[in-house]
Amino acid sequence: MSTAEAERAEVPAAAPPADPWRDWIGSRARVRRARDGERRDRSLPAGAEDLASNDYLGLSRDASVVRAAALAARAHGTGAGASRVVTGTHPLLHGLEADLARYAGRRQALVFSSGYTANQGLLGALGGPGALLVLDAHAHASLHDGARLSRAEVRVAAHGDLAEVESLLRAHRDAHGPRARAAVVVESVYSVLGDAADLAAAAAVCAAHDALLVVDEAHTLAAVPGGSAVRAAGLHDAGHVLVTATLSKALGAQGGAVLLGGPSAGAWREHLLNTARTFLFDTALAPPAAGAARRALALADERRIGRLAANAELAHRLLAAHPATADRVERGAGAVHSVRMRTPAGAVRAAEALRECGIAVGCFRPPSVPDGIARLRITVHADHGRRRLARALEAVAQTIDREDP
Repeated sequence: MSTAEAERAEVPAAAPPADPWRDWIGSRARVRRARDGERRDRSLPAGAEDLASNDYLGLSRDASVVRAAALAARAHGTGAGASRVVTGTHPLLHGLEADLARYAGRRQALVFSSGYTANQGLLGALGGPGALLVLDAHAHASLHDGARLSRAEVRVAAHGDLAEVESLLRAHRDAHGPRARAAVVVESVYSVLGDAADLAAAAAVCAAHDALLVVDEAHTLAAVPGGSAVRAAGLHDAGHVLVTATLSKALGAQGGAVLLGGPSAGAWREHLLNTARTFLFDTALAPPAAGAARRALALADERRIGRLAANAELAHRLLAAHPATADRVERGAGAVHSVRMRTPAGAVRAAEALRECGIAVGCFRPPSVPDGIARLRITVHADHGRRRLARALEAVAQTIDREDP
């Protein structure tokens, strides 16, 4: 080795240039792995028993719903092409809004591109200086995101605690006077535990304090008897109750909506049309999704919803009777039953083992679960055969017993 080569060999290799973003995402990945929080994008395996998706009535693959989407694409194209206030309000959207309002017993509807954007758009349009938004602690992420973007004061009440809600409303009114604006935000059925809000009591508390009640019916529109939890509570024409919903669950399509009742429903629709940012600046719902949703609404009748309710009752009865799940299962108010797991790692193992044997279940771990308890979420559908459903639930219980005893 020459003297020059020896000198070069003694010089240490230069450190790689600093890359703060690479270092940051690496640190985030290490935290996720340490907390058993790694996630992957998923599809439903071919032929799998579906106990995971929100296709409650089995309409996403119904032949007539698929045909309605295809007909809408041929007649109006595959995309809306612009926002609703430019050229995106194709004829199907006004028909869909009329159908939704009629189905839910409300006076007006406004369709958005998704349930997420409906929640963000509505809460953003209610916000601003001097407004208060009180959210249930278990409310969906889209509601919390919308509240944060609203420029309103945001307070989070303990899950289902209407006494705390009332205390927050009273304090806000005492501080800001009788013209203070406030809204309480709940879900009709909560997506992880599957429990229901007391809508009648919440509406009464709000009425007593001149507050609005915002109800996200993502998991109840077309999925409970009567087609709407707000309607079942006798609140369908209550003007101070504003409803959001998605078209992507029980209706098997895509999109979201705000549903409005009472004498001021038209004024509320105009307010949202002019102020909801996710309505004004987002491309409108595409014609195929609107066509599919309209056909699905026509099929979402009491017969299908009754089959869904019967399967939900069967699922709870079987899970509550099995030794492996009897002390873990939450009684869902709708199609979803939540099974508490001992550890996040056990939840992952059980979900993967079930997937390998052809059963898909939801797997929820911190921080996605509001109370920090990992869960498997079991979702039944109207088109589940009862014998097949019973066999699948037996496999779920046995797998939980083996993987997370």
